[in-house]
Amino acid sequence: MTAARFAVAALLAGAAGWAFHRVFDARALVLVVAVAATVPVLVAALLRSRPLWLALLAGLPLWCAGAALAVYGTVAPAVLARIPADLANSWQALLGTLLPAPAEPRLLILVYTLVWLAAVTGAELVGRSRTRAAPALPAIIVFGIAVLLGVGGTGSNLPVAAVLLALTALLSLLGDRLPALWLAAGVPAVGALAALAMLAGPLLPLAREPYDPRADAVPPQPVRFDAVSPLDRISAWLRRPETELFTVRSRTPLNWRLAVLDRYDGVRWTSSARFVPTGGRVPPGERTGKAYDVEQTVTVKALRDRWLPAAERPTWVSGLTGVVTDPDSGALVAGAKTSQGLTYRVTSRIEQPTKEELRAATPSGDAALLHVPAGRYEQEFRRLAQQATRGATLPYRQAEMLEEFLRGSARYDITAPPGHSLPSLDFFLRETRRGTSEQFAATFALMARTLGLPTRVVVGFRPGTQEGGVYKVTTGDVIAWAEVRFAGLGWLAFDPTPPRSGEQSRHDVPSAVEKERRRLDQELGEVTADKPRPSTKPTRRPDSAPEEAGLPGWALAVLAVAALALAYVALALLLPWWRRRARRNAGDAGLRVAGAWRQTCDDLGLTGEDALTAQEVVRHGDETHGADVAAHLAPLADITNFARYAPDGAGPHDAEEAWRRSDAVHTLLRRRTPPLRRLTRRLHPRTLIPPRPR
Repeated sequence: MTAARFAVAALLAGAAGWAFHRVFDARALVLVVAVAATVPVLVAALLRSRPLWLALLAGLPLWCAGAALAVYGTVAPAVLARIPADLANSWQALLGTLLPAPAEPRLLILVYTLVWLAAVTGAELVGRSRTRAAPALPAIIVFGIAVLLGVGGTGSNLPVAAVLLALTALLSLLGDRLPALWLAAGVPAVGALAALAMLAGPLLPLAREPYDPRADAVPPQPVRFDAVSPLDRISAWLRRPETELFTVRSRTPLNWRLAVLDRYDGVRWTSSARFVPTGGRVPPGERTGKAYDVEQTVTVKALRDRWLPAAERPTWVSGLTGVVTDPDSGALVAGAKTSQGLTYRVTSRIEQPTKEELRAATPSGDAALLHVPAGRYEQEFRRLAQQATRGATLPYRQAEMLEEFLRGSARYDITAPPGHSLPSLDFFLRETRRGTSEQFAATFALMARTLGLPTRVVVGFRPGTQEGGVYKVTTGDVIAWAEVRFAGLGWLAFDPTPPRSGEQSRHDVPSAVEKERRRLDQELGEVTADKPRPSTKPTRRPDSAPEEAGLPGWALAVLAVAALALAYVALALLLPWWRRRARRNAGDAGLRVAGAWRQTCDDLGLTGEDALTAQEVVRHGDETHGADVAAHLAPLADITNFARYAPDGAGPHDAEEAWRRSDAVHTLLRRRTPPLRRLTRRLHPRTLIPPRPR
């Protein structure tokens, strides 16, 4: 029976390690978890009659050897010397990496070590103590760490949680030294317990709103690389237009984005991107409306840079190691300079905003996206922008008119002087009226900023020349365009560069093409989107037998207490959610306002303080939780007083505003309360007491 408990301890550690499948690709975990879960259990089983210090000392070189072979793939001295430093830095590196994390040894060493610790601790408790379920505790702790680190990853850990629960129950049954018949009878109960965990897991509040430690982690230092801005290269590339830079195999011809530049100092456009490592996933943009996916296979030819071309907003990249991405813009950068023949695959999402969305679009962005160096140049750009958009009131229409103004006021000329400093752009507008997309895009971005439109400049390439389903992109296909950020829609592209001289047709940026289709009401055919392929010793002596051929009464009592505890936990966790939902959906607007106030008082811990006035509650929130909480409490108190005492009562708009303020207070308090304290408060018996009306 002890051997079976050692086996269960190994399975527990392995199951806890498998929970990291939301952090890493599952294929990278198999060997790492298998070695870390089995080797220390074997050592503990073989040396359980020896002193504990001897068993732990014997496991140390095995841990080093296992790490070198399973994680690093070699036992070279240089690798062994790296392990301590990699382990010490793995926490911070993993919190600064987008999921799924790349299967690099410097990150996997953390999983290996945690699983090893869970296995060795559980196995030693099995062999050296008389506890039943305690050997499962280390694995449960490792599982909790995996769940926290995996927030935002793909897949689900509910099956792993069910397996851990079943293995813990099995470990406890094996520790009771029950006959084989009773053990066999307990298997269905263990299965039913696992199924119950699977069903109840999604209903827990923590499952719906998981805590992501990356939100509170220190941001990683930005990845820096020495490279000339692609915007500075446009003129040089255009003067030697025949050099083949890369090829793209894609069913849909699009512009291939290279670099995103959003900061301007009066001389150069630069990027504020903070590139972080990724195992392939690129975080989505802020828009979740109508869109289609396009898959590309890119092969580098003469492009010698670390910027990686891709269509629109990438969502997945594969075929590269060490790739980093900017979560805000989606720009991709290689870990080292690209070389000829490098091939990678990208899946991009192409947004298709509707007419109604564009008509209602409002600008959204921080002050840095509106910055134009003050002076006479800024005044001139503002004057021209206002002149070009005279009569336009909708922000999107202003951007359209500014785009049309630049297309019609200057001409495209690759022999024009390069540069995008303020004097160069002023000379372009007032004197030469000739330029490349470098001047047109930079001028549009600055003029739009004087109108309050947040902008950035994007450098990329037109689709190129198609040959057999492959688009060959040369230096002559380089183009820059501008993008404007709108609330709820994200960045929308505008192409202010006029057609090249003698050109019968040209490829605009995709969103500009879609915009012209809607404006001219022309049906240009339906776009075919690619399908995404993302891309302890026993309590009885070994020779003793059960006192009776039935389940002991204490066991029945434990099961009954456990069932009651589970019912209490479920009720304590679900009842506040149900109460909040009922208050929000009350039929009358006045009742919804009162519900928002009662909910906020509950969140502040004032459930039973009926004698407090609204202003006293606001003062309490200010003194206890800070001015930002009070900033939402004060308007909420005013709405509540209005709903109570105004002759006409509250309307639907008042109810919506009240709940918006209540939700803001709830969010602020939640962020400041540690998860364990929130759980403790939620499980307090007072959550089951119906609150009295205030």
